[in-house]
Amino acid sequence: MRKITLMIFSFVIWFLLVWPFDPVTGKLGLQSVIAGVVVAILVGLLFGDKIARELPLSRVFSRIFWLLVYVPMVLWYVVIANLDVVYRVVHPDMPIHPGIVKVKTTLKNPAGRTMLANSITLTPGTLTVDIVDEYLYVHWINVQAEDVEGATKKIVSKFEGMLRRIFE
Repeated sequence: MRKITLMIFSFVIWFLLVWPFDPVTGKLGLQSVIAGVVVAILVGLLFGDKIARELPLSRVFSRIFWLLVYVPMVLWYVVIANLDVVYRVVHPDMPIHPGIVKVKTTLKNPAGRTMLANSITLTPGTLTVDIVDEYLYVHWINVQAEDVEGATKKIVSKFEGMLRRIFE
């Protein structure tokens, strides 16, 4: 059952990423769909056993749901951060106060920590430099808090709750 679930999930993600419709005619590209089905079947067969066995199927669907909620949320923060960086670049005084801050995460899962680091890095104005245990070192274009708690609240807290629902 896990292999079939992974096949379906892989195909849906592929379909959304590729969107195999011809933009001129609006017709579905049959060759492209066949390629997606073949790849989804291969992914399901090769990696279906790697999905955590202790998770009930309903928990897998719950994680997928929260992931689909997480993506627009991250995109929203990316847009807001882009506008902030643009403001700082075009402002005559260029109000920046760059620095590297240490933030703490409560996520235990390595995949969750990696997703957190990537989400921070995708947000303009911040760049995850290193991960050491439960700490992340983040270069921040405008440091607003130098202490671990304050920086964690400003940078990490907006992502961590949702990532906990997905990965833990």
